[in-house]
Amino acid sequence: MCDLVARTGRLQQRYADGSRLVAGCIPFRYLDSESGKVVQVLMINSSSGPGLLFPKGGWENDETVREAAVREAVEEAGVRGILMDFLGDYEFKSKTHQDEFSPEGLCKAAMYALYVKEELETWPEQKTRTRTWLTIEEAVESCRHAWMKDALVEGFCKWHKENMGEGEGIADGD
Repeated sequence: MCDLVARTGRLQQRYADGSRLVAGCIPFRYLDSESGKVVQVLMINSSSGPGLLFPKGGWENDETVREAAVREAVEEAGVRGILMDFLGDYEFKSKTHQDEFSPEGLCKAAMYALYVKEELETWPEQKTRTRTWLTIEEAVESCRHAWMKDALVEGFCKWHKENMGEGEGIADGD
């Protein structure tokens, strides 16, 4: 049984310029192989159709954008770790989250890299979410949304190449 509870509802959601503000992350880890360290990213299934997603959700009034990204990783994917750098803002249109503040369903997602240090045995959305570790190439093929593919390729991959090398940029401590 999970002691954590996922936040629900739209009362505390942040909006700006007609867009719902969203925070998310691309969780990653390293696996050792014969050719060196391999980067894997964690994706979750969508509760509304085929394809895989990165954890993301509404940024609420009582938290920073970084806190929201960390919260979504725990709620949706059941992972904790070190929130690294900001990867970029990505705009998209939600078919399921249209409301009086964003009637067209416009969203703006602030995405971060999250180095995973812990996979929780239980997490708030585990009954509706499964998690899958993929290579970058597999993840690109599996992304449900074009904006998430952009966040992976244009955001995460470029950031990782410029900042992480072979994973030496990560400290053991939090």
